[in-house]
Amino acid sequence: MDPNNTAQTQPARASKSSQPTFASYQRHGRTTAIDDHHDLQVLKRIKRYLLPKDFVISQDLLEEMVAGYDIGDPLTDTLAADGLRFAKPLQQLILDNKTDSKLAAHPSFCALAEQFSDHPTWFDPQLAQTGAIAYRRYPLMLIWLLRNVALMAGYSIPALSLPLIQTGALMHDALPRLMRTYAYILAVSEHPLLPKTSTRMPRTRVPIDSVLAIGSEGWRQSIQVRQIHTLVRQNLLSGKNNAAKGVAIEADQHRNPDGSWNTAYWGVPINQTDMIATHLQFSLLIMRGLRLLGARISSEEAEGILHLWNLASYWMGVDLERLPKDEAACWEWLYTYLSIQQLDFEMGQPLAKALHDLPRQLMGEDNRRGRFVEMVNASVTRTLVGDDIGDGLALPKSKLRFGVLSSVPILFALDTARQHNQTVATKLEAFRAKRQDNMNWWLKKNDAYYQ
Repeated sequence: MDPNNTAQTQPARASKSSQPTFASYQRHGRTTAIDDHHDLQVLKRIKRYLLPKDFVISQDLLEEMVAGYDIGDPLTDTLAADGLRFAKPLQQLILDNKTDSKLAAHPSFCALAEQFSDHPTWFDPQLAQTGAIAYRRYPLMLIWLLRNVALMAGYSIPALSLPLIQTGALMHDALPRLMRTYAYILAVSEHPLLPKTSTRMPRTRVPIDSVLAIGSEGWRQSIQVRQIHTLVRQNLLSGKNNAAKGVAIEADQHRNPDGSWNTAYWGVPINQTDMIATHLQFSLLIMRGLRLLGARISSEEAEGILHLWNLASYWMGVDLERLPKDEAACWEWLYTYLSIQQLDFEMGQPLAKALHDLPRQLMGEDNRRGRFVEMVNASVTRTLVGDDIGDGLALPKSKLRFGVLSSVPILFALDTARQHNQTVATKLEAFRAKRQDNMNWWLKKNDAYYQ
């Protein structure tokens, strides 16, 4: 794929006036009929508030999604099949001009080097910075939405949760995995210091010049995570990961007789379509959550957030042509994806429990504050995602769960003041930076970039 691909138009799709009438898209076991989840609260909300009144699911988009199930990351999968790791040599080549002779002759490595050596021509650094500033403006809300909306919502979809279960990634190491995911979204959204910001703000490293600069932490982590995803994909396909034993019912995993991943049922693990779903979890869903909680995110900032994550996902191996190109297209894509995903709450419950129980694990089983934080987290999921998914994942249900919406007038008032008063904006930015630094306590202990 050309790293300077400028195509920004959505592939041609069926007219919204023609509802799909056949189920050719149901060639994988994971795919349900488009009306199987019509009563799911999150789908009802998207359709009522975020889609055109005349919207119907496009047959072309369905076919595009299903085709994406069978495509992983062709460039890096080829390298993995040849027994080659690329993360460190790629960084050394681009940043230090150090060449690995074996990799330098490999066409896939050369294509990766071209992709990561410079920004594609469609990337607008200023627009991305506008999005990054808005994305990072609310540190407490950001971690709330990451864990309680983006991650929790995905646990109800076995095609997304099964790779995590089989690798043991979010059950046995829930805190490190959560914080490293948090570190990644911070790295992607890292931006130059704002003007007139207090010099007394915590300063742990040299400021960057631009968002997602070549050689930045977001750039480095995109390379590293892409390699990890490639290795996980190869291990799952070969049946090397078996951490799901005793956690998920064997029949529900639909493994092949030899224990390997069943591509006929699930598609390829960490495939193009599921990577786009993850892309929207980190961009669209978090942005929507911020707005629901009272943040004043302008249309330009919303465009910037999506633009920022388009580059991050492109670097992570997502085919640019498959990404929805604007916010309206993102909601159509997400609604279509959720409409056809098999749900399995029982499979997702171990992941949900591991994430839910973190506060008391850190503060002590009998700690009241820990129990309160857990209840608040569950309330965020139930309020913003839906009680049906909250019930399915066995999250506690508080009578006061809608109390999380008390943040709406507070955040809205602060944002309004920020927009109209530079002194308030400067003080809020200094407070945000200090709050962000406090929330990075785990990263400062375990991640050299924050030390």
